[in-house]
Amino acid sequence: MPSCWGCCRSPWLEVVSITCWVCRYNDLHVFELQEPTRVIEWIGEKSVCVAGYENSRRNEILQLLLPQKLYVKEKQGLCPERDFKVERGGFSDHPVYGLRHVPDTSLLVTSGPPDSSLQVWQLAAEDTASSSSEEVSGLEFLDCNTLLACCVKGQLCLADVRQPQSPLGDASVPSALSGEQWCMGVSPGLQGSDVNAPTIARLSSGGQLTLTDLRNIPKPLKSAKCKVSAASPSAEFLCVSWAPVLDGCLAISGFNGTVHIYDTRSWPESGGEAEPLFSHKGHIFSGMDNGSDFPLVTTHAWHPWKPKMLLSAASDGSLHVWDWAKYHRNS
Repeated sequence: MPSCWGCCRSPWLEVVSITCWVCRYNDLHVFELQEPTRVIEWIGEKSVCVAGYENSRRNEILQLLLPQKLYVKEKQGLCPERDFKVERGGFSDHPVYGLRHVPDTSLLVTSGPPDSSLQVWQLAAEDTASSSSEEVSGLEFLDCNTLLACCVKGQLCLADVRQPQSPLGDASVPSALSGEQWCMGVSPGLQGSDVNAPTIARLSSGGQLTLTDLRNIPKPLKSAKCKVSAASPSAEFLCVSWAPVLDGCLAISGFNGTVHIYDTRSWPESGGEAEPLFSHKGHIFSGMDNGSDFPLVTTHAWHPWKPKMLLSAASDGSLHVWDWAKYHRNS
């Protein structure tokens, strides 16, 4: 059996444990945030934003510069910067449940309880945008003017920010699933295209995944039941995201301490239960080694160009960067 020590030898990594499960990864970097986050949003190719979600106090929004080793595209020797650095930050009076970067700008849009308002941020400036009557679970800018929102009840709303009171379309979920809570993820690479509209993945608290093409909102493309042991214990942490590089692959989290990867191309048209390609259980092992209860994964995000690398965060404050080694594509 190969040694487990090789990928954990660098002293700058705070590795909770060195066990044989590490050998399943090409890279695994473990960091600790001061406070847990339920959002990870890319800002360009070198930075990510995280934010607190506590109800009892002000929550910090931070833009973090990744360690140099994680954003260089070519192999290089020693990297002088070996940890995250805070580039800028601020405080929100709301818990931050959703955070999106407006493409080609320095603006961030956030949402969170106790109401359905949206906050627009630019450095230290803050303004409030118009809001819907339903609580928002997900936001995505398709271009500089078009905003897609997903409500907790599963409805999709496509709107032009130049005419915020005039939604362009709406899609509801099947009545059989109307009692569940939902989140969404938008496929990358096709945003803003008039020819190929992005595919929307909606994930329910019961583990149901539904794919929708914005060119034909009323008719879902595919649906499947994810292989989860039970419904999400805290639907506010549901997260689904598309892989930027691996065609048809997406990741889900929020049901336990695991992140599951799925290949939607292998799903049958008739639906049914889907098997994950890979499951990251590193947060569970971290919790076991610390002697604490199993943490819940609060969010995850794909690396912009490294096909199998993701970041994931958990309720215990752990932040993992991982690149899984085993990958099998169904043909």
